[in-house]
Amino acid sequence: MRLLVSGGGTGGHIYPALALIERLKQVEPDTEVLYVGTTRGLENKIVPDAGIKLETMHMQGFKRSLSLENFKTVYLFLNSVHHAKKIIKDFKPDVVLGTGGYVSGAVLYAAAKKHIPTVIHEQNSVVGVTNKFLSRYVDQIAIAFEAARNQFPTAKVTMTGNPRAQQVAAQKDSDFSWTSYDLKDNVPTLMIFGGSQGAPKINKTVVDSIAEFNKRPYQVIFATGQKRYDSVKEQLTAANVKIANNVKVVPYIKDMPAKMPKVAALVSRAGATTIAEVTALGVPTILIPSPYVTANHQVKNAQALVRNNAGLMITEDKLDSRSLLIQADKIMEDEQLREKMAEAAKKMGRPDAADRLIKVLHKAIDEH
Repeated sequence: MRLLVSGGGTGGHIYPALALIERLKQVEPDTEVLYVGTTRGLENKIVPDAGIKLETMHMQGFKRSLSLENFKTVYLFLNSVHHAKKIIKDFKPDVVLGTGGYVSGAVLYAAAKKHIPTVIHEQNSVVGVTNKFLSRYVDQIAIAFEAARNQFPTAKVTMTGNPRAQQVAAQKDSDFSWTSYDLKDNVPTLMIFGGSQGAPKINKTVVDSIAEFNKRPYQVIFATGQKRYDSVKEQLTAANVKIANNVKVVPYIKDMPAKMPKVAALVSRAGATTIAEVTALGVPTILIPSPYVTANHQVKNAQALVRNNAGLMITEDKLDSRSLLIQADKIMEDEQLREKMAEAAKKMGRPDAADRLIKVLHKAIDEH
């Protein structure tokens, strides 16, 4: 298969695409892939690091208020459609997949106009502006949340889940040991992770909670985010908080898929990738949705788990040391509850999500 993939800006658009590509190359080794992203997005580092050829285009999003910048946005979009048509002509893809972000709007629109089979993958429960726009032009639509189905032309929609789920599920038998963090393998571990950049409100709340976490019968590993680590250490010093042996504060946790099967529970944001991972592995989760995302979609993502008794939710406006400790203790001090939540999460999981999406790609090619 010759696959052209486009998705940019954030990890939530890029990692599912990379997981899909990885699986496609396993089952169809002759696959040729070209990734089209933006000049400024995270894909500029992540995609080449994965050994995938990358082409970039200059794009920007629409301002929600009336703005002269929107004229520039329209110009850039039309320019990018023209650029995308040239890329498509040169690469000659069998199918084009869009995973979100403004750049995928131009690329998928260009592909549809050139009568190339097209598929979009929507990771969230609330459909993004780009994918809504594209839905009338593409051949097939893959979703990861049932809540997204009725936001699209339903005849085109297939539930696949998020390919990241299959990538993570493949590592469930990891031989990782907590001793590498000077923690114990036989003690339940709570991981707290606010994303690769860290989340200031989550970090402040955990700092305020560490004196209590020190006394708990469970372990805590807290990732502050690389650029916020020094600030957290300063806050701990200023508050004269000592860190006990059952608590570890680190800037970042590398290779999360290898470590997540070893956690008893997770505290995290409610991004689509996180939801895919925890449901694939069956990890009980306390979700703290980011309030800084379009259409509050992380709250909707989290609600899907809460409704199925697979997770708990604390909205950021209710987040403080007391609410965090109450929910953490509720899960960490009740093994039966953890087992029930893990089972409920697994029932929601799609550990074959990449395979399902590959079938949708073939369907688009066959039925185009």
